[in-house]
Amino acid sequence: MNDITHKISTLRVALAQAIVKVSKTETIAAIKNGSVPKGDVFTMAKAAALLAVKSTSNVIPDCHPMPIESTSVNSEIIGCEIKILVEVKTIYKTGVEVEAMHGASVAALTMYDMLKPIDKGVEIHNIRLVEKKGGKSDYNQASENGLRAAVVVCSDSVSQGLKEDRSGPIITKKLEECGVSLSHYLVIADEPASIAEKVEWLVNEEVDIIIFAGGTGLSSRDVTPDTLEPLIERNIPGIMEAARAYGMDRMPYSMLSRGVSGMINKSLILSFPGSTGAATDYMNALFPFVLHVFKIMNGASHD
Repeated sequence: MNDITHKISTLRVALAQAIVKVSKTETIAAIKNGSVPKGDVFTMAKAAALLAVKSTSNVIPDCHPMPIESTSVNSEIIGCEIKILVEVKTIYKTGVEVEAMHGASVAALTMYDMLKPIDKGVEIHNIRLVEKKGGKSDYNQASENGLRAAVVVCSDSVSQGLKEDRSGPIITKKLEECGVSLSHYLVIADEPASIAEKVEWLVNEEVDIIIFAGGTGLSSRDVTPDTLEPLIERNIPGIMEAARAYGMDRMPYSMLSRGVSGMINKSLILSFPGSTGAATDYMNALFPFVLHVFKIMNGASHD
């Protein structure tokens, strides 16, 4: 199965459809008056769909087992066709499209099995995904914004050429994947004056996102949050809360990061730990979702 450990859990919804077509009106009449020999068609098909949704990962090899938190099954007779709609919801790391289509398929097969003794012309048509919500595409908003970002690596050893910067490339790669262009990539020492100077310059350059990597720990040289916090005009504490919570699921030491986040003028300021693992975790936790900040500032709804 594909690795989904880097993803975050969001509300996922999928709606799938299947059509069962009968060959004579008498079949529809039998369904309506409850005279189908094998029993109540709609009740049996609904039960089959519910079982199918929950057992999808046991049938489809590459599907992940997941908590199914809601399933609704509705059937409607339209002429000589029965339209089956199955909606599935979960709060998880991957979508439920296959679960919904599996449910609709098995509901249709159940109807076929129940109706074939009285109608040899029953057919199944148009099993398809009608709608899905909550996946990555719902949150990837950068392409229409044309956002620019700067990455500032705060490290004494890297700035002195003693170590190679490994976190910066991770951050820039994720930004590019989200459609955010890199306007500046800088390496500076852990010095408050240097950090403050770069903040002022990049804000004046109207850079949309300014990410500082490094200096968020507890050593005497870790001064990035202490320098940034008084400069930030509007704190957005939920951003770093989300990043630390994501990190805690993967590395308990994430609780020790003191990173801060907020706005200076129209620039979003983010401060990350300097390790490669933390850079990966923080970027996966926050992007592309954090880009909604710019939608809100431009007057879009928070919903």
